[in-house]
Order: sequence, then structure tokens, then C-alpha cells
Amino acid sequence: MLQRNKMDTALTNSTLEISKTSLDVKAVWAALENVKDPEIPVLNVIDMGIIYNVEISGIETDKPACTVTMTPTFVGCPAIDLIKKSVLEEVMKLGFDSVEVKVDFENTWTSDRMSEEAKIKLEKFGLAPPVVIEGELTEAQLNNVRCPHCHSTDTTLRSAFGSTLCRAIRFCFNCKQGFEQFKPV
Repeated sequence: MLQRNKMDTALTNSTLEISKTSLDVKAVWAALENVKDPEIPVLNVIDMGIIYNVEISGIETDKPACTVTMTPTFVGCPAIDLIKKSVLEEVMKLGFDSVEVKVDFENTWTSDRMSEEAKIKLEKFGLAPPVVIEGELTEAQLNNVRCPHCHSTDTTLRSAFGSTLCRAIRFCFNCKQGFEQFKPV
């Protein structure tokens, strides 16, 4: 949790009165669109679907507080602390007196939480987006991966382990290029 110190409060007292009207849930969600995934900088935490709750309290007092709850894409994701810090800093800019970012490991993230816009951004970035999981993940779904370069589905898995935990390495027989795929979870 981060709280403003006296100097920050003194500097922002004049703007706090103006910005109190903007301290709402919609403003927080909009601010979170500025927080990029450090491993995939074309995506923000909203695109990724890792933020799932925003709570605001203390608006009627002089101590407005915000709690943001996120769930990581993978339990061992090395970007958790950096994302948490970025969320905290971005939300503090709105004028809250304190901000807490909770990481929830109980609710499991799935790649189906990613927005369609996120999947388009991934492909333009050169990563094959995860396939939509209908029911249980099957081998046929895993093998139906479209190359982000030529859009062929004549691809094969080269390694289940890519540059990060959430990626796999594939090869396209059509354009003869290797590429990474965001793993379906």
C-alpha cells in the first residue's frame, strides 16, 4: 500500500478538491489502460484481463482510498511485482490518499480473459494469440495456431517453452519463419 506523504498532500491539496469528482471506478479503469505488460508492451493490464476488481472508499472524507485486485497470468510470472508497482503508481496519479494492489492467487486467470483487441495487438506484435478454449483444451486446438506473419495454420510446435513462461515457440511451414505463441491456459 502506498500513502501520500505530507509534502505530496500539500502540493496536491488544491487539485484534490477539483479531482475528487474524478475519483471514481471508471477513472481508475481508464487509468489502468496506461499500465503496460512489461513482457508484451503492446498490451495493457485491461487488455490482458488481469485486473478484475476496483474498490473505492473514503470519498466522503479527506482520505480517498482505492484497492485494485489483480490475478497474474501465471503464478510464477516474473512481472507480477513490476505490474503491481505500475498499477499503484498510475492509480496514485488520480489523487487518492492511499492505494493498495492485491494479487489474488485464488482466482485463476485464463487466456480467454484476454480481449479480442488484445489478440489482434498480439498478432500485429508478431506473437500468435492463444486459441479460444471451448471446454477442455485438446491437441487439435493446440495444433491449430495461425502464423502471425503469413496467417497460415500450417505450423508446428518447436518448443513448449518460449522466452517467457506464457509463450511457446512454433514454426510455420508456409513462410519458413519461427514465431512465438501466447500459450492458451
